[in-house]
Amino acid sequence: MVPAIRTSGLTKSFGGNVALHPLDLEVAAGEVVGYLGPNGAGKTTTIRCLLGLARATGGTAELFGVDAQARPARAHGRVAYVPGEANLWPGMTGAQTLSLLGRVQGSVDAAYRAELVERFRLDPSKKVRAYSKGNRQKVLLVAALSSRADLLILDEPTTGLDPLMEQVFRDCVADARHRGQAVFLSSHILSEVEALSDRVAILRAGELVEVGTLAQLRHLSALSVDATFDSDPPDLSRVAGVVRAEVHDNQVHCQVVGSVEPLLGVLAASGVHQLLSREPSLEELFLAHYGADGQGRESAHA
Repeated sequence: MVPAIRTSGLTKSFGGNVALHPLDLEVAAGEVVGYLGPNGAGKTTTIRCLLGLARATGGTAELFGVDAQARPARAHGRVAYVPGEANLWPGMTGAQTLSLLGRVQGSVDAAYRAELVERFRLDPSKKVRAYSKGNRQKVLLVAALSSRADLLILDEPTTGLDPLMEQVFRDCVADARHRGQAVFLSSHILSEVEALSDRVAILRAGELVEVGTLAQLRHLSALSVDATFDSDPPDLSRVAGVVRAEVHDNQVHCQVVGSVEPLLGVLAASGVHQLLSREPSLEELFLAHYGADGQGRESAHA
């Protein structure tokens, strides 16, 4: 089956600045792929090349086998896109905007659109200028989802949504996946990506450094450990395998790469009162690999 997205050696430079190194990535039909990376990593640049909004410097980008750069109109016939910023027409109502976007898209499931309006609690009678940022984002989400497009490209799609509406969005993406639609999801909300994605692709400084299922990416941080002590916790910064440790009063939270034996030896000698270990969340994987500032360990991509 032809993949929904296929890039081969896709590059983008702005003058002497390389924004996207040769990118080889595939998203299968019916697959949800989360696209992660710190600010400036090249996520939006990738999406702009897929949509023909930016001219690639080299390589190819195909949507369902059609060159998105050479034949953008045909390539985008099966695609719906939601940007992170909703720039809509302030003098139009929500209903008028949805109608216009539906005509631009070319196909709309009207019954599903009405259902989405209810689920997202959107008042379509109001003018766009009266909408909050979150409600403007809902308009874009309803328009894209109701198109039933074979591929949804979502760039920070839940910007401005409250937690309840974020859950509605997750349910809608799950519905789309169940129908066989592919989803390419760029998001800073790691829990969102973790909940929805079949695979995760991690971009760093314009270079794809990791691709795989969450199970396959567990090697980025083998174990998450929480320890409670009867007195002050020991210094774990020099313990082999500990890549990140946070101390709160008499509690320590850390991630461990490789053997956990050195850590257990220090904990056992330090009067540990309670010890819990678990597999890391996607957020912990990301922070352990790149650090809170997105730079990560020097050896992360050795």
